[in-house]
Amino acid sequence: MTAVRAPRWELTRHASELGMAQLGPGAEVPGWALAGQPAAFRSAQRTDDELTVICAWADIPAGVTAVGPFHAFSIDGPLDHSLIGVLAGLLTPLAGAEVSVLAQSTYNTDWILVPTDQTAETVRVWTSAGHTVREGAA
Repeated sequence: MTAVRAPRWELTRHASELGMAQLGPGAEVPGWALAGQPAAFRSAQRTDDELTVICAWADIPAGVTAVGPFHAFSIDGPLDHSLIGVLAGLLTPLAGAEVSVLAQSTYNTDWILVPTDQTAETVRVWTSAGHTVREGAA
């Protein structure tokens, strides 16, 4: 029987520091979440319970419930939507190294956010697993 080799991924680490903020369920997406400091990734998600925004850490006003800062990694894409196990293959080794993650998907690819103080460990874990991580812009 031939062993199945796990895919090796190419990822880009983005330099901008991001934060995740929580607003009330009826809140509008605030201007500070969409503009301001350059950021590789911005997102707004609404549920019945909350509005969550991810944006530049420096743009989140004092007094807003937020966590961060994070660095974002994107998987070089676009990815085929029929792929199976992409995030599992990347996140399982990080869990073993006790790296906390936020995973987000866009139409083209997946994004993995890690606390900035765990960025170096993330790169070490992924490169040890055979993945390629390169530096990107903001």
